Amino acid sequence: MPETGYPWPIETTRLDNGLRVVVSEDRSAPVVAVNLWYDVGSRHEPNGQTGFAHLFEHLMFEGSVNVAKTEHMQLVQGSGGSLNATTNPDRTNYFETLPSEHLALALWLEADRMGGLVPALTQETLDNQREVVKNERRQRYENVPYGDAWLRLLPLLYPPGHPYHHATIGSMADLNAADLATFQAFHTTYYAPNNAVLTVVGDASPGEVFALAERYFGGLAPRPDIPAAPDGLVVPATGVPNRETVTADVPAPRVYLAHRTQPFGGSAYDTVTVLATLLGSGRGSRLYQRLADGARLAQPDSVSAFGVDLAYGPAPLIVTATARDGVPAEQLEAGLADVLTEVADGVTDAELDRAKALLTTAWWRQLASVDGRADILGRHTTQLGDPGRAGDRLPAWLAVTADQVTRLAAELLHPDDRVTLTYLPEKEVAA
Repeated sequence: MPETGYPWPIETTRLDNGLRVVVSEDRSAPVVAVNLWYDVGSRHEPNGQTGFAHLFEHLMFEGSVNVAKTEHMQLVQGSGGSLNATTNPDRTNYFETLPSEHLALALWLEADRMGGLVPALTQETLDNQREVVKNERRQRYENVPYGDAWLRLLPLLYPPGHPYHHATIGSMADLNAADLATFQAFHTTYYAPNNAVLTVVGDASPGEVFALAERYFGGLAPRPDIPAAPDGLVVPATGVPNRETVTADVPAPRVYLAHRTQPFGGSAYDTVTVLATLLGSGRGSRLYQRLADGARLAQPDSVSAFGVDLAYGPAPLIVTATARDGVPAEQLEAGLADVLTEVADGVTDAELDRAKALLTTAWWRQLASVDGRADILGRHTTQLGDPGRAGDRLPAWLAVTADQVTRLAAELLHPDDRVTLTYLPEKEVAA
């Protein structure tokens, strides 16, 4: 294994307008991944404007000054490429992977919608995409068993006013209430070159990418007064467990236990990542062995533990399981809580080695593709200030000790600072 967790070259530059450009050359295949991270997510949304960052993930495909509606997608796919976008509380991300001969096309398209979306944004387009988001909310959150768990966990974990209090899907009332000018102002504020990181990985030289970035992005004006998101690093501890019980049309009881931990990017969160993997990844995990295979409280495919990699506040660690037939929610919750308590008493070398092996495999699987590498470099540049920090991630996981895991579990997984979300089937409650 290489000494670094990122054994490819990395070169960077910054344009005069503030756009950071990251290039990692790899001539092994004639493809390039173009990845643009904007430092805007739901954590930036003020009261009354929730859901704006996510809506722009949709609006950015609806045309700009020189690109007609849906043409961005047609041009990339017609060139043999693929594309998509995602939004989370921390950032909005747009990305394409395509034959390297079309690199200039991809950069021109991204530059055109960075600088030219607002003049092309119409009331009709806005109304159309609002309806798309409403349907997405219904299909992904409201009409799926347990689908609104994330919407419920965030307000339980983070108090009103905290930047992580609401989910990226936002409030439909907020989206409906805002007029066209308000949405245009949001784009003008955050979609600026000095608020973005452009990453290109694959069959292109740094000099080529830097020249194309200057040609297409260099004329875009920076935004000098981009407002910072509210500070989310401190969440006052109440010392009282926070819980919610939901009666819904679900097939079986399900329990989520969640704790606030540390921000992504630091050594403490690297330990959280190892702990979550040890607890809930696969059939060899402690949760599976104890609750699915041992006590047989949980359905085998429902047991998991994971950290949510948020960088600007104490990121959540969530463990969850769905009850087997006849197992009440209270018994399942007690089993989950026992595992969290006992992990603070010690972990075995075999558990730790297994977790590190799983993380190593997952890391190299993501780095095996140019688009995976581009996303990792974009993340580390945007959130940690240096794409080279990507090379530290895997070595940091591998350096975590059993003592660090148990100390962190004892410190952060205390029952008095726990969020519990329980789903009960309507038919059982009625009976």
